[in-house]
Amino acid sequence: MSTYLADKAEDLSVEGASATFTYRRMGSPGGVPLVLVSGLRGTIDSWDPEFLDLLAADHDVILFDNVGIGYTPGEPRDSVEGFADGAIEFIEVLGLAQVDLVGWSMGGFVAQHVVLRRPDLVRRLVVAGSGPGRVPGAQPLPEKVQGIMAKPDAGADDMLYLFFPETEAGRAAGVEHLTKVSTRLAAGGPAVSETAAMRQREAIAKYMAVPFEQVRANLEAIKQPVLYANGVRDVIAPALASYVAVQHLDSATLVLYSDAGHAFLFQHVKAFTTEVANFLAG
Repeated sequence: MSTYLADKAEDLSVEGASATFTYRRMGSPGGVPLVLVSGLRGTIDSWDPEFLDLLAADHDVILFDNVGIGYTPGEPRDSVEGFADGAIEFIEVLGLAQVDLVGWSMGGFVAQHVVLRRPDLVRRLVVAGSGPGRVPGAQPLPEKVQGIMAKPDAGADDMLYLFFPETEAGRAAGVEHLTKVSTRLAAGGPAVSETAAMRQREAIAKYMAVPFEQVRANLEAIKQPVLYANGVRDVIAPALASYVAVQHLDSATLVLYSDAGHAFLFQHVKAFTTEVANFLAG
């Protein structure tokens, strides 16, 4: 099994008004820092270490737990706007004048609202396995997906179903990913509490209930360059939403992976981190 520098990154902390944020920082100092925003039930332990290592080869990479999530104590928020405020607070208490953002899954919702609330803080935005909100033609999540997302004890098979396509190559990529993250998870760091997970699901429900007229207005208000990316076989965040989003953004690029699902960024880790690096380089 490979050894990843991300697995050796130390836990750091910084005091904010809402909480003492726990974060990790790795990679190349200098330049615009790259801040990663996690999804539902995700903590700083959930990021694929190879993904982090590849990003950190050329960037100052920062990952953090939001208020009330994982390693960061406090009262978890119940809206995407609330989680965006937590992310903004974290960025400000670190003293960062400007950042690039990568938001995965629910983290993509949050990252887009960081841009809307504080456009001066964000230079470039990457939205992965996510969407802008409810879009025309979108279908409700399948019952099986909703059931797994609500489970407090989702197992390996559940995670494989949610994140990777049900193909031989997809399952192999999923098993490899779970093996890579197991080093951190085996250390027994704090999971997302059921209270926090419930608040996250409430935030997602509110986000997806916003009328498309407002969704479109939000997209049109984002003036930063945006990289939208999805797996075509994503059962959580269908690629349709990404296709709709880029039609209403001033400066957007769309990348789709035909043989991948929600965790395309880990299944195609070298290809996607190259896309991100090229995008951030402008």
